[in-house]
Amino acid sequence: MIVFFQKPMDRAVFHRKSRMFRSLLQLSALLVLIVASGLAGCRNQPESSSPVLLRIDDRAMTLDEFNHRFARTLPLDHTLAQNEKEELRRSFLRQVIDRELALAEARRLGIHVEEAEVDAALAEMRRDYPDGNFDSMLLRRNLSLEGLREDLAAQLKIDKVLEQEVHRKTKVEEQEIADYYAIHRDEFIRPLRVRARQILVDNEEQGEEILARLHNGASFIEMAQRFSLSPDGDQGGDLGFFPQGEMPSSFDEVVFDLPPGELSPLISSDYGYHIFRVEEVRPAQNLTLKQAEEEIRARLRRQKEAAARRAWLLKLGARSELEVNWPLL
Repeated sequence: MIVFFQKPMDRAVFHRKSRMFRSLLQLSALLVLIVASGLAGCRNQPESSSPVLLRIDDRAMTLDEFNHRFARTLPLDHTLAQNEKEELRRSFLRQVIDRELALAEARRLGIHVEEAEVDAALAEMRRDYPDGNFDSMLLRRNLSLEGLREDLAAQLKIDKVLEQEVHRKTKVEEQEIADYYAIHRDEFIRPLRVRARQILVDNEEQGEEILARLHNGASFIEMAQRFSLSPDGDQGGDLGFFPQGEMPSSFDEVVFDLPPGELSPLISSDYGYHIFRVEEVRPAQNLTLKQAEEEIRARLRRQKEAAARRAWLLKLGARSELEVNWPLL
């Protein structure tokens, strides 16, 4: 059985009724890096009596090991329906398998990562967690710095083998770009969009306290990283760009009336209490071919790279002994 790398999901919490869940899918994909790199839990012989969930060649992962690692990918204080949790578990397992196949190929090809590269990756990760929040994140996730460095090194190996064996061989021709624009011209009619951040908490008193601190000069990004219950909290509450209609109407009414840099009042929803800040407004426009060229190139490249990765993983899986006990999930 062969599985594929997962397509990245939107970070935003709200996208119609499913946006929060899709954020969890993306977060799970990102956290595979720090809890399941290269099937770090796989050993030649499982030591526990837990049934084996996954075997790849002479390595195995038990159900207990999988459950432990999966639990560490979930946001703290998360609430998921049973079917959503099951989908996340399947997604997580597929990503673990994909990573192991890629890492095995990197080892076979002798791909090496320097300590300086790991240092740079770690420094970049630290920048996303100012004021000691990085160490707090490690503590909350029960991660060691040494283990994280090992996982970053594995991720860098995967990046290198993908670049060498897949991405470098992917080309997008100018005629393909022009053809795509001609066929999909309506996709480049852009409505007004805003980029916003949010902080989500579960009680009104805490929300009002955070709002007061923000009005007194506290950093919105730091407050989101410290207090927000939303999966985008680790990214400073960044929801990215979105048009009207993706948020609940009560949010649209607030967000699309906010000037950039101003704070919303505390807003109640089924998820809790929200504070929004608009970062940027992009007016509506019709993109020309020249304006859309790089976006189309990137889109076509992603499509081609995804197809090439699927073919590459099929090839790797065909020469591996891969067994997955899916009913155990």
